Amino acid sequence: MKKKQRAAELKESKKEMLVESLKLPKDMMMGAFMLSMTGNREAFIENYRGILEYTDTCILLQTKSGQVRFEGTGLVIEYYTNEDMKIGGYIQSVIFG
Repeated sequence: MKKKQRAAELKESKKEMLVESLKLPKDMMMGAFMLSMTGNREAFIENYRGILEYTDTCILLQTKSGQVRFEGTGLVIEYYTNEDMKIGGYIQSVIFG
């Protein structure tokens, strides 16, 4: 199992080096998510995979590379599409994992 995981990591690393050398946008070529924040009141996310948890104190999203957790108070998903989402409220922390 470790050989398969190492091979996948090596392939991903080579792909990332190619994308960087060609100066291509990582979010489009690697499926990476993009996160933009306006202060601690709103967050805009592109390229997420799904919503795992949604309460007024926690919003947990799945991305290709892992999970992103927003913690705070009065959190709301103001809108979402298959590609992007806007979160509003008082964002106290963003945790990547």
